[in-house]
Amino acid sequence: MRTVEKNTLSAKAVRMFTSVLPVSAKRKGGCKRCGNCCKLPYTCPFLRYNAAGESYCRAYKLRPPACKKYPRTRPELITADTCGFSFD
Repeated sequence: MRTVEKNTLSAKAVRMFTSVLPVSAKRKGGCKRCGNCCKLPYTCPFLRYNAAGESYCRAYKLRPPACKKYPRTRPELITADTCGFSFD
């Protein structure tokens, strides 16, 4: 069985196309503003950090659905070690 790499441009494209689907009802938690999801697989040009080290998006109101819904499902949760979201 082949291992699927989650942090690639093709994986990001899949997340983008599936972002029109609803977020899993099993998702719980909230954003910790770590910014790690904004670095998948490359750093977003809109990612910034405030003086407290919290991340924020310069294009927050215009950000794509894939950003708004990350992580939409458990398999999409690549940043589990730092993300405030988890799944039951």
